[in-house]
Amino acid sequence: MNVLTALAETEPAPYWLADAARPDPLPALVGTVTCDLAVVGGGYSGLWTALMAKERDPSLDVVLVEADRVAGAASGRNGGFCAASITHGLGNGLERWPGEIETLERLGRQNLDAIAAAVAGYGIDCDFERTGELHVAIEAYQLDAMREEIKVAERLGHDAVLLDKHEVQAEVASPTYHGGIWDRDGAAMLHPAKLAWGLRDACLSAGVRIYERTPVASVREESRSLRLRTPYGEIIAAKAALGTGAFPPLLKRLKHFLVPVYDYALMTEPLTAAQLDGIGWRHRQGIGDSANQFHYYRLSADNRILWGGYDAVYHYGNGIGPELERRPETFALLAEHFFQTFPQLEGLRFSHAWGGVIDTCGRFCAFYGTGFGGRLAYAAGYTGLGVGATRFGADVMLDLLSGQQTERTRLEMVRSKPLPFPPEPARYLGIQLTRRSLAAADRNAGRRNLWLRTLDRLGLGFDS
Repeated sequence: MNVLTALAETEPAPYWLADAARPDPLPALVGTVTCDLAVVGGGYSGLWTALMAKERDPSLDVVLVEADRVAGAASGRNGGFCAASITHGLGNGLERWPGEIETLERLGRQNLDAIAAAVAGYGIDCDFERTGELHVAIEAYQLDAMREEIKVAERLGHDAVLLDKHEVQAEVASPTYHGGIWDRDGAAMLHPAKLAWGLRDACLSAGVRIYERTPVASVREESRSLRLRTPYGEIIAAKAALGTGAFPPLLKRLKHFLVPVYDYALMTEPLTAAQLDGIGWRHRQGIGDSANQFHYYRLSADNRILWGGYDAVYHYGNGIGPELERRPETFALLAEHFFQTFPQLEGLRFSHAWGGVIDTCGRFCAFYGTGFGGRLAYAAGYTGLGVGATRFGADVMLDLLSGQQTERTRLEMVRSKPLPFPPEPARYLGIQLTRRSLAAADRNAGRRNLWLRTLDRLGLGFDS
């Protein structure tokens, strides 16, 4: 089979955003408005912040502005994995904050429970399924790390089980699987754009004023307020929260800690009953493999397979642009890998292919802080695991703006920052060297070269 034929009729656009449920855009901001809290960004980070600010204090006057349309960027382009982890996985959290790992895991589980409650309480129709996630070993050497991870997971009270080759292939039939861990309640699958649109509706119902197609060009401090300039007006706010993800930050200091990385995904046409029966997947878990350059995949509500990951592409000078969302060489590579994983699905075609930009930082999970004397808060650097963690980040930003210490703000994870990335051209060269080194480790039974071992010692890294 020529795998490229599966891409012949592919629509180069995000599947999620093509949904008929997508709401019409709201008008742009014109003139001057005043408010208690201005929220910049209409993705998960901004939407959760605006909604939870109103939940904390319904009298608060909140304005949210979005440069494009709600969910038009990462929140409408991701895989729909809503994970409990707020540290980009147990291993990353344990390596960086071993003394806090019990607290971080507990807060992460509580956060996922709160998302489930919000989806139910606000009646958000986003195909929410708490299926858990299956981490699969596609090379035998990866099982050693899994055996160690399951011991920690069990100690922390996770509902997780280690599966051997027979057991994992009984869950999902792929000849590439050597074993796996099924974290049975640590993740939910959902329609990511519908979650954002549901949060938008909840914000509007709570009295949040939302303006779309309203980019913020600058923020400056004036007397006891912040002035945010937009193309046709301005916002005068007592406080502000930034949830702009990978896009050029309004606080210049953040540019040292963030790089925009493009991730790509394919969506298949719906599987027939016979095709589904051929792969099993009765428990509908999200799946991710254990390579450095890993794939993530899951079933949609109408039984399509979303297949993404592997390539994580950085463009020189923090490059961002719509032309970078289409990368045929990556789509072809993803298609090849898909049929290696599921050869029994030969003949299946892909309906959509797209890319999106991820806000990546050196520690893989979000970092937090304030500016303008505590009048502005930010959370950034989710590195692709923000569907769930952005709600926790919103809580942190609201805590920081309140000026009161909480369990969240006392965390070392919240008080610390990742190491900065170097300026160009060292930034680009370092990232490319890291990508090549990670690929080499995958080909060499996971053995990390001197460059990767140096990054490990420095607490830096790169992950898709």
